[in-house]
Amino acid sequence: MTQDEWEKLLQPYVQTVDELKVKLRGMRQEFELQGIQTPVEFVTGRVKTIPAIEEKLIRRHISIDRIEQDMEDLAGVRIMTQFTEDIYRVVDLLRKRKDMVILEERDYVTNEKPSGYRSYHIVIEYPIQLVTGEKKVLAEIQVRTMQMNVWATIEHAINYKYDGEYTEEMQEKLKNAAELSIKVDELFSELHNGLSENETNGNL
Repeated sequence: MTQDEWEKLLQPYVQTVDELKVKLRGMRQEFELQGIQTPVEFVTGRVKTIPAIEEKLIRRHISIDRIEQDMEDLAGVRIMTQFTEDIYRVVDLLRKRKDMVILEERDYVTNEKPSGYRSYHIVIEYPIQLVTGEKKVLAEIQVRTMQMNVWATIEHAINYKYDGEYTEEMQEKLKNAAELSIKVDELFSELHNGLSENETNGNL
């Protein structure tokens, strides 16, 4: 495909990411205006790069004419939370929305991957309005704590550097780092829940 063809194909996904970022960031503002602690810390998004798409087409044996049906993460949005329990609060909020349809959920928080990766993945169908009419596109929303995001970001960089070829020692160290990350999330939740109980009891 030419550069122009790629840009034409991906333009609806750029619009999808832009719209979702505005809407999902709006959830944080709604909580703040109501004086309620928000489960949404911040929201980021991206459209998959052309080299990354081409690599995945080969790796997953996806035909170029099936890309919009078989590649669900061309548009990706990530919601970060402070605490693990907030992930499920966000998921519940997304389930109630009328502007998207959830097609699939994958809970890698409770059921982490063997590498130690944790995140909650939601595949949605999202309708956007184009000059040619409505178009429904697939997008992926990931919900994770900031600690989970740090681990995943660093693991991704290491994976890129070593082309996914990890030694047994490297795998063990990544797993250890993931376990430490889980422990940090648990400690922060314990601290937060303890403070919340004190506030409820009027001790603060």
